[in-house]
Amino acid sequence: MGFESAYESKVANDEGRFLYTAEEDAVWRDLIERQDARLRGRAIPEVIDGLARLALPRHRVPQVREVEARLRAEADFGVEAVPAMISEEAFFDLLASRRFPVATFVRKREELDYLKEPDIFHEVYGHCALLTNQRYADAVQQFGLAAQQLGRDYFAPLYRLFWFTVEFGLTRTRDGLRIYGAGITSSAEETVYCLEASDVDRRPFDPVEICATDYRIDVLQPRYYVLDRLEDLFALSASLTESLPRWCDRAAAQTAA
Repeated sequence: MGFESAYESKVANDEGRFLYTAEEDAVWRDLIERQDARLRGRAIPEVIDGLARLALPRHRVPQVREVEARLRAEADFGVEAVPAMISEEAFFDLLASRRFPVATFVRKREELDYLKEPDIFHEVYGHCALLTNQRYADAVQQFGLAAQQLGRDYFAPLYRLFWFTVEFGLTRTRDGLRIYGAGITSSAEETVYCLEASDVDRRPFDPVEICATDYRIDVLQPRYYVLDRLEDLFALSASLTESLPRWCDRAAAQTAA
């Protein structure tokens, strides 16, 4: 990851609550109202359904324990408050234990449209919506389990696969191309850009190519990989431990050729 955050996560008080200012609550309100409207007709139905299941507050930042209770009830998944950035090992360990990291800070109003690091809106509105879906939650856990079983040498390709699916994935549906990646569903600018920009490179999903593909976290993505259907992500995640070494070998051979 190797990125130094410009933000600092909040620390819970003695009652386990994170305290937010009126301005931070207002930023949350503006983000959720705008993104709800922008996702209609652009996100897969499972995202819209997940947001309804989360029942996030509209006029204030949700408490981590509220989100935890909702996710546990829906898919036996949880969340854990973390510093703004954590190590890859800590990230994968959390996923393996069915917990998703939540940085508890809220973006500044001047970064309303696009943020290059994960704030609580990205983590909760973006990621937790689909984590209400049991099969999707199981798939996310598999990334962590694969990291633990395969070891540090496979962290980079694992995170590339995570990046181009869970974070910035697109999939085909009967209604056309739709968004499921949390990095897109939580970004007003990227929600439109990924589907409508003429200069975007949208490629068929290829795990071998992805294992050798670098990405940047500080720009709108120039490239997206498109699943034929969301169920393909579930199959991919279930085969990670077995298939990733083979994909990496093939990627290395293609790069050397």
